[in-house]
Amino acid sequence: MKKKVFEENKLIIASHNLGKIKEIKKLLNPLNIEILSAYDLKVKEPDEDGCTFEENALIKSTYVSKATGLPCISDDSGICFADLNNEPGIHSARWAGKEKNFDLAMLKINEAIQKIEKPSYDCHFVCALSICWPDNYDITVSGRVDGKYCWPPKGDKGFGYDPIFKPLGHELTFAEMIPKFKHSISHRSVAFKKLINLSFPSLNS
Repeated sequence: MKKKVFEENKLIIASHNLGKIKEIKKLLNPLNIEILSAYDLKVKEPDEDGCTFEENALIKSTYVSKATGLPCISDDSGICFADLNNEPGIHSARWAGKEKNFDLAMLKINEAIQKIEKPSYDCHFVCALSICWPDNYDITVSGRVDGKYCWPPKGDKGFGYDPIFKPLGHELTFAEMIPKFKHSISHRSVAFKKLINLSFPSLNS
C-alpha cells in the first residue's frame, strides 16, 4: 500500500470530544504539521450508522475531509464488556446521552453488571483510526487493549470510561495513570502505531 503525504501541511481531527482531540494531538505531535479539529472549524458531526468501529471511523474521516477539502483523521472508540455481550461497544458515546455525561454512563454499566450472576469483569477498549484524503484515498486500522472492570471509578486524568478500566497487568485505571504512560499502552496507541508505516513516512524515517 502506498504512503500518502500531507500536501497542504494540515490535518483535521474529526471530533468534537476535547479529551479525544487532546490525546490524538499528542500522538500526532511529531508530524510537525498544523493540526486542527472539526470542533475548531465548526464542522458538524455526521450520523454514525456503521456496524463496526472501523465503519464509523471511516464515515467521520470521509465526511470531514469532504467538508474541509483537507486530509482528515478520525477515531471511533469504545469499551466492550464481556458480561454485557460486549456492550456498549460502538454505542459507548450514546450511553453517555446528548450531554456526554460519562458519569451517568458508568453508573448504567455498573447497574447492568450488578445484575449479572458471577460476572467475569472482563472488558476491552477498541479504537479504530481512519485517515481520508480529499481524493477519497483512505486507510483504516484498529487497536485493542484488554482489561478488567473497576468500581468505583478511580482517577481524574483521563476521560470517558477511563476511570473504570484497568488494563491487564496494571493496578491503576487509565484515569489514574500519567497521561504519557497511558498514551504508550492505550488502544489508541496500538492503532496509531499501525498507521505509522502506512501514513506517516516522516515518523518512520
